[in-house]
Amino acid sequence: MIKILKYGEVGNDEIFARTEPTLSVADTVAEIIGQVRARGDSALYEYCERFDGARLESLAVSEAEIDDAIASVEPRFLEVLERAAANIRKFHSRQVRNSFIINDEDGIVIGQKVIPVDRAGLYVPGGTAAYPSTVLMDSIPAKIAGVREVVMVTPPGKDGKVNPVILAAARIAGIDRIFKLGGAQAIAALAYGSESVPKVDKIVGPGNAYVAEAKRQVFGTVSIDMIAGPSEILVLADGKSDPKCVAADLLSQAEHDKMASAVLVTDSNDLAFAVQSEIERQLALLSRQTIARESIDKNGKIIVAPSLLCAIDIANELAPEHLELCVDNPFDYLDKIRHAGSIFMGRYCPEALGDYLAGPNHTLPTSGTARFSSPLSVDDFVKKTQYTYYTEDALRKVADDVAFFATKEGLGAHAKSALVRFEEE
Repeated sequence: MIKILKYGEVGNDEIFARTEPTLSVADTVAEIIGQVRARGDSALYEYCERFDGARLESLAVSEAEIDDAIASVEPRFLEVLERAAANIRKFHSRQVRNSFIINDEDGIVIGQKVIPVDRAGLYVPGGTAAYPSTVLMDSIPAKIAGVREVVMVTPPGKDGKVNPVILAAARIAGIDRIFKLGGAQAIAALAYGSESVPKVDKIVGPGNAYVAEAKRQVFGTVSIDMIAGPSEILVLADGKSDPKCVAADLLSQAEHDKMASAVLVTDSNDLAFAVQSEIERQLALLSRQTIARESIDKNGKIIVAPSLLCAIDIANELAPEHLELCVDNPFDYLDKIRHAGSIFMGRYCPEALGDYLAGPNHTLPTSGTARFSSPLSVDDFVKKTQYTYYTEDALRKVADDVAFFATKEGLGAHAKSALVRFEEE
């Protein structure tokens, strides 16, 4: 049963505690990466058979396989995928940054170019659930950014096939190449390349502990989006909230995995106990009851705060991945929420809306990193290059200042480079 904690009556270490993964996989991941770097496709085929139980003839997914997959997907689901993709494009198109140029002084031009990375890699999990939503969320911003090639990796089933809905989403998103690869070996292939898999510049997408550790180890060789921890939801609700809806929203994250955390912060004792009972009732009806039960019992909690403003302070301290603001006038409180990956406003905005259809990205900072990081966006797929141009006369006017500054840092060659052009004068 989810525990109820009274703020001020229990220690802050319990209020703000997070359950962190304890599985140490660094050595195993390092071995996998080393094998992929040394042996390329040969290692990838072996790992696919070992970990996924699939003996493949080719790592690449063919266009015929994608066509067959789409033909097998329910037409209504294809329509929903198209609608979700349109919403995601609409939202992320507003994130596009433009290059700029400043030339308001004679003989001086400075500016910045915004340039997409050449190739991005997208990891899409397999295993206990298929996530076509991740395909859309992580690839559409890359396409909007202007990335030349988006490469997707996703583990196959034992039959050597990729889940049809994953391939359907990939076609809708415009992904260029798809490979049947999962786990740390997939991240290694994207980072270093193989005979079949091209090396990318940026890797994005969620995964298990092995995938997260692989991303950590290849960072620096390639860029990554983030090291994602277990999924989180914090529902901030007042006493008018419907306990049935609050419980359902908490369970929507608890069913992700056993390490997921679901937290309610409220100023109402009555709501706290009502939600506690409602969670027990709804848990018994879930298809993923075993997973959700462990998540709720180990990582779930209800925090009762003395006021709604105190509840907001608690939420800001926790800096959750998802934050639901279940109050009558949520925009009155929006500016007070400083740290959250994504905010869901009002009583009719469940977090699941953001997972699938609304448009804002669902790849979000976890484990309190919303205090300093942001959701996946178009910005993740571009880099910025700045440039400077000075004419002879423009440099002459400032050369002494540049040299003076350089000498203050003890860098005589820097000073010389500014003055040497005018020594004959």
